[in-house]
Amino acid sequence: MNVGIIAHNSKKPLIEDFCIAYKNILAKHQVYATGTTGRRIEEVTNLHVHKFLPGSMGGDKQFTEMIERGDIDMVIFFYNPAMIDQKEPDVYQISRCCDQYNIPIATNIATAESLILGLDHGDLDWRLSK
Repeated sequence: MNVGIIAHNSKKPLIEDFCIAYKNILAKHQVYATGTTGRRIEEVTNLHVHKFLPGSMGGDKQFTEMIERGDIDMVIFFYNPAMIDQKEPDVYQISRCCDQYNIPIATNIATAESLILGLDHGDLDWRLSK
């Protein structure tokens, strides 16, 4: 499956820790991320990450376009709800797009762990039912 990962600047350490913890599961799938997040994931996990532009430079738009084409199967987007900034990827646009195209999205660690564990157990087959 194609797993999309985005993290606001204040959540990058959390996404790094998450990807380290679930490296073995992520290694079985294609990982896509906005530029800086993708680079940081690669550095800490040695996984190959398909990187878009940084979110503030259009990476969030590239991400949304991939969702619209049906090329992303799930999204993990760790954002800081207390600090919405125009320079950060647009959580509302991406989450609306995921909802429109029936793509599961996790915006916190608890939901992200549920999705990742579902990947590992093969329980996430929503794409097969279309």
